[in-house]
Amino acid sequence: MIKMSKMHKRVLAAPLALAAALPAQAQTTATEKAPELQTVTVTAQRRTENIREVPVSVTALKGDKLDVLVSGGDDIRLLAGKVPSLNVESSNGRTFPRFYIRGYGNTDFNTFASQPVSLVYDDVVQENPILKGFPIFDLASVEVLRGPQGTLFGRNTPAGVVKFESEKPKLGKSEGYVNASYATHTTANAEGAVNIPLNDKWAMRVSATGQHRDDYVKNYSDVAMTRKRGELDGYNEHAERIQVLYSPGSSFNALLNVHQRQTQGSARLFRANLIQKGSNKVVPGYDLDSIVTNADNFQSLKSNGANLRLSWDLGSVRLFSVTGFEHVSDYYSRGDIDGGTPGGPGFIPFQVQTGGYITNLDQWSQEFRIESQNSGPLNWQTGLYFFDEDATGGSDNFNDAGARTSRLVSNQKNEAWAAFASVNYTISPAWTVRGGVRYTKDEKDFATLVNENVAQIGPRSVATSQDKINWDLSATYKLNDAVNVYGRVATGFRAPSIAAASAAVPITVADSETITSYELGLKADLFERRARTSFSIYDYTVKDQQLTVVGGNSNVNRLINADKTKGKGAEFDFEAAVSTALRVSAGASYNYTQIRDGSLSVNKCAQCTVTDPVNAAGRVVIDGNALPQAPRWTLNATARYGVPFADGELYFFTDWSYRSKINFFLYEATEFTGAPLTEGGVRLGYIFGGGKYEVAAFGRNVLDQRRITGAIDFNNLTGFTNEPRQWGIQVKGNF
Repeated sequence: MIKMSKMHKRVLAAPLALAAALPAQAQTTATEKAPELQTVTVTAQRRTENIREVPVSVTALKGDKLDVLVSGGDDIRLLAGKVPSLNVESSNGRTFPRFYIRGYGNTDFNTFASQPVSLVYDDVVQENPILKGFPIFDLASVEVLRGPQGTLFGRNTPAGVVKFESEKPKLGKSEGYVNASYATHTTANAEGAVNIPLNDKWAMRVSATGQHRDDYVKNYSDVAMTRKRGELDGYNEHAERIQVLYSPGSSFNALLNVHQRQTQGSARLFRANLIQKGSNKVVPGYDLDSIVTNADNFQSLKSNGANLRLSWDLGSVRLFSVTGFEHVSDYYSRGDIDGGTPGGPGFIPFQVQTGGYITNLDQWSQEFRIESQNSGPLNWQTGLYFFDEDATGGSDNFNDAGARTSRLVSNQKNEAWAAFASVNYTISPAWTVRGGVRYTKDEKDFATLVNENVAQIGPRSVATSQDKINWDLSATYKLNDAVNVYGRVATGFRAPSIAAASAAVPITVADSETITSYELGLKADLFERRARTSFSIYDYTVKDQQLTVVGGNSNVNRLINADKTKGKGAEFDFEAAVSTALRVSAGASYNYTQIRDGSLSVNKCAQCTVTDPVNAAGRVVIDGNALPQAPRWTLNATARYGVPFADGELYFFTDWSYRSKINFFLYEATEFTGAPLTEGGVRLGYIFGGGKYEVAAFGRNVLDQRRITGAIDFNNLTGFTNEPRQWGIQVKGNF
């Protein structure tokens, strides 16, 4: 039985009262004719279902919303705050993104890091963080599933899943689109796709994107800024995807997907003494269009992959096979970690230049799944899953002259397999129950291959093995034809993680972590389907949570386990067609997290103002702190107003997101608390030619609110910021 706090009871009461009054209210308010909202379908339970019927807190981004977000050429971090309880950040720029759902994530920048949020692209899990940044283009939808999803999704999903689905080839229809934009800092983006029906059984879809930004940040070699060395913060990236569909009839189809990505540009720009001492603000007068650094700064990535999805309709059951392969042949990111030169800016105790890389990564995955297609009350699905990863990578350190002073190379092999099953049963027209179970066995072998000028402390290799049974149980009750309420309890599991050795730190292993989550929610179509809303409250406990200790007194990271972490909160989604001209949406989340382990302490930073207790050993006690990168509040809203004009439609679109303050690290310090951030976008466009063509002017981060979004804590008050304001134009054409 779910135990609700007083806060949960109060928060849930209002939506329930609203739901009870909906039928009568809809009859009295729906007096003007307005278009209905289209039904949103999701695959959160591995079946295509109406989002209202799914007993999971899920948000789907599709159509105009998704197109507007990517118009400025941003990478996958643009999703941060755009749906309730989701945060995305990276200390590596456009690569190596880190995801957080309900405050639960992982700040680990280790090459072999695992994350409790799983990213699934076209039914294939992208396990290593370097795979998670594949560009967003030609997508049918993005779904964010909150809470443990361990029963039906194959890898590390105790916090949730971010799920991408590409547009698929279509039989018998030649179509396509082109989309190009040009914006501030010579930011140019081009995207397009073409659907080619080869005959009545075969079709192909070719999609591509290219992104460019000039190196607009000036780089000087000394504090006086009298000698220019170059310019930074630009990028060149392109990605392509070819899909081939074979569908000889309704009983079988095969979809082959081949894709690749290449990225070159600047690594993250760390800025020495960016943070004003005693505050979390940028130092007054600090020029964010220039930097003072004496290190090489660059980033490159090459990756490719393929997947094959097969399905057979056998009448009473449907059989699925998903085979995936992902490969990274080159990844290197090098930058100035101290963020300056021996002369500054400000006081820099010592110089640090590092490079992180992957020389080879191969990931194989295979899933077989069978689902029933019964017309009766009972339906089920079951399957087997296998995962194999072999990754080699490491880190380098350099002196002021740019010569390598040390190198560490490691290899990790990871195998996992699982068996799973899920059952849905309709007890009555009002009641449906669902339950699932999954058995997972996970094995890792880790070894140091090269330790050049790095003393290896402890063993050169370690191995871990863990198995676990996870389960979930939910029930959905229809208050009426438009309103559902649901309850869900679910467990999740993340296998042990391993971090490479470094100077004075041995290979560290974090034990497996587990989560138990309770959730209550309401989903409703309002006012004769002119609006829809969802609301959920949750409470979770993570045992033995894997945490990453970074910096303190050296540029290293190591893994630890916290005895317990608590999380609780609420989430809200709303969308409405107010009239034929105006559509609005809004979302909000409240996420409270707390580390509960009185025995945990970490090294403190060199120059910051620590606000946590410090023990007798001079270490910071983190018991009671919120998790890193976990804002208490996030808000988002959009509005679109369109009117007929000439032979087309003139429209205005705006989108806004807000997050409250965040901690950058496990300990709390005045300087390393990210200030609240509000980002907004505007768009004025004209659609013509029967909806085939569009031209628009847009702005991103229109308030030009610059905030410190991350930091390095071991040396000086070094940080990095969000993206600047951008203005641009965009043209689109469909054919």
